[in-house]
Amino acid sequence: MAFIIDGKKISAEIKDELRIKVTKLNEEGVNITLAVVQVGNDPASSVYVGNKKKACEYIGIHSLSYELPEQTTQEELLALVERLNSDPEVNGILVQLPLPSHIDEDLVIQTISPAKDVDGFHPQSVGALSIGQKGFVSCTPAGVIELLKRSGIEIEGKECVIIGRSNIVGKPMALLMLRENATVTVCHSRTKNLNEVAKRADILIVAIGKPLFVNKDFVKEGAVIIDVGMHRNANNKLCGDVDFENVLEHASAITPVPGGVGPMTIAMLMNNCVESAVRKN
Repeated sequence: MAFIIDGKKISAEIKDELRIKVTKLNEEGVNITLAVVQVGNDPASSVYVGNKKKACEYIGIHSLSYELPEQTTQEELLALVERLNSDPEVNGILVQLPLPSHIDEDLVIQTISPAKDVDGFHPQSVGALSIGQKGFVSCTPAGVIELLKRSGIEIEGKECVIIGRSNIVGKPMALLMLRENATVTVCHSRTKNLNEVAKRADILIVAIGKPLFVNKDFVKEGAVIIDVGMHRNANNKLCGDVDFENVLEHASAITPVPGGVGPMTIAMLMNNCVESAVRKN
C-alpha cells in the first residue's frame, strides 16, 4: 500500500515556520503586504482568493483585496497593477487567473514588477529559473518539490516523467526537477506511447487537466505519484488527474486529491511574499 503524502500537514508546517519568520520581521520593523486582484466573480477563483486571504491572516501578512467587476477594462486593470508596482508598502502582487476574455493575461503578467511577482509567472522569473538564477518560482511546482523533500523522497538521480507542458506547472516543474538533479522527460498531448514513457518514471508528476486519466497502466511498480489535477467527478466529488484507487497498490507514495498538492500552492505563495520582503530589505 502506498504512503499517502499529506499536503495539508506539510503546508501547515511551512505556514507555521513562516509565521515565526514574519513575527521576527515585524519586530525588526518590516511589515509584509500582499495585494490580491480579482476581476469578475468566477466561483473557483473566489474560493482560491478567500483561502489566500486566510493564509495571509494566519501568517501575519497584511492583504489588500481588489475585487473588480467583470466589465473592468484592460487599461483599468493595468493602471491598478502599475499603481501597486510603485507602492513601496506592497511586497507582492497577485492577479487571480483566469481573467475575462477581453483582457490579455500575458500583458497583465508582464506588467507586474518582477520584484513583486509572487506567482512566479513573469517572463523574467521564468528566465531566471531556466538559467539557475534567483527569482520567484511558480508556486505549484515549488510546492511539489517541498512535498517530495519533506516526505524524505530522494530526487537526485531519479527518472522523472512529467505529463503536461503548461507554463504554470509542466515547464517550471521540469526545470525544478533538473535543478534537483533528476533525469527529466516531459510528455504532452502529442507524445506517442504515453503510458510506456510514463512507466519509466521513478517519480511521475501528472498535470494534464483530464480527470482520472492516469491508471495503473501508466505506473511502474513502486513509483512516486504526484497528482496536480483538480476536478469534480460525476458525483460532484473532488478528484485529480490520477485514478487514485486504481494506482494505490502500485505506487510507493502518492498525493491525494484533495489534500495533496493544492494546499502547498498557497503555502509557497506565502513563502514568496515573505521572500519578497526579505529581498527588499
